[in-house]
Amino acid sequence: MSAIRSETSSTSRDATYAIDWESPLEHYSSTIFKSLRRIDQRKWAHAYLKGLLVTSGKKSVRRLATAVSRDPSVVQSLRQFVSVSPWDVDEVMEELTRWAAARRPDPVWSIGRAVLPKRGDRSVGVHRYFDHSSGRTLNCQLGLGSLLCLGATQVPVDWCLHLSTAWAQDPERRRDARIPDTEQYRPLWAQALRLVDRLSARMDSASSVVLVDMSDEPYVGYLVHGLAERRRDFVVAVPPHLVVSPVGEGVAAPVSAKALVSAQSPETAVIRLPDGQRRITGLQTSLVRLPGGCTGRPLGPLYRLFAETGPTRGPRPLWLTSLAHHTLTDVASTAALHTGTSAVIGSLERDFGLLDYEGRSFPGWYHHMTLVSAAYTFRRLLGSASVPSRNTA
Repeated sequence: MSAIRSETSSTSRDATYAIDWESPLEHYSSTIFKSLRRIDQRKWAHAYLKGLLVTSGKKSVRRLATAVSRDPSVVQSLRQFVSVSPWDVDEVMEELTRWAAARRPDPVWSIGRAVLPKRGDRSVGVHRYFDHSSGRTLNCQLGLGSLLCLGATQVPVDWCLHLSTAWAQDPERRRDARIPDTEQYRPLWAQALRLVDRLSARMDSASSVVLVDMSDEPYVGYLVHGLAERRRDFVVAVPPHLVVSPVGEGVAAPVSAKALVSAQSPETAVIRLPDGQRRITGLQTSLVRLPGGCTGRPLGPLYRLFAETGPTRGPRPLWLTSLAHHTLTDVASTAALHTGTSAVIGSLERDFGLLDYEGRSFPGWYHHMTLVSAAYTFRRLLGSASVPSRNTA
């Protein structure tokens, strides 16, 4: 580590950098990566983390190595660490989750999607995917990430790579990408529940609310029932065709969520935005239950269906929440956090190298996503605005 440190302390700017945030970064790194068994693993975790923070533009392994050292062997060492070295992502993410959650108890748990375009068909999990946000079919990897909403800040603390059935059922692909036997095809609703279960195991936080956009998931009912079984409150964006049963006198026949909400008179609500500002809006809302449908169950718990009124860009999300007796301000303010989730994933892609993993292995993908998450969390929660960006040729 001393060789790397000496490379970044030869100029006055680097000296200031070392004083301002080198020490906090080392302390943070030693905490987050303390589960790594070997000294050399912790050394290269710190170097990769620092490279992500100081390298401007594309975060290729070569550019990260150049940013932290002039030693040409560092490139191969970093590549070996992220793609080949055996270290447990779950242990690192557990430490990152606890470290971040200590900043604020009982946060909202937001689940977002990272669409990672790729060339060719060799990158692990790459497949053709219709991205609703862009309206395009892309050749990409698809990751689901869970983020802790800590006031005005959201930080990523876990990821799942979506494997299509073509990948899950191809022994040769699985072997080449080193996909564990435990990893199989899971629909997106099941991946979301998996992330919730992992966070629940890491945190004693029964009151945290799950926030997720599943507006394109035809079987979102399975997610809702799964969250209800776990006694986990939620605010979930649902497809307009979701069949719901209205609650109230004189209404019994199931109807689509969109048709029901569109027939309601707007109510005024004040949305609290993460930056402290407030926005007045109209909400169309109705109390509903979900028919048993494909689950074969009777009508379930009482939920609230709601959507904003007025001019918006694109379709209005329809939200379903278990917080049926909370104020409209509370549930709409929670739903508004999803915009921040999308913004964080965009920042991870633009500024922290989320798109830039060059390897093709399953463990390497998770290693890279873990390191990117740790870099983003350090910058956001330790307020390291003084971290210098270095242009590397």
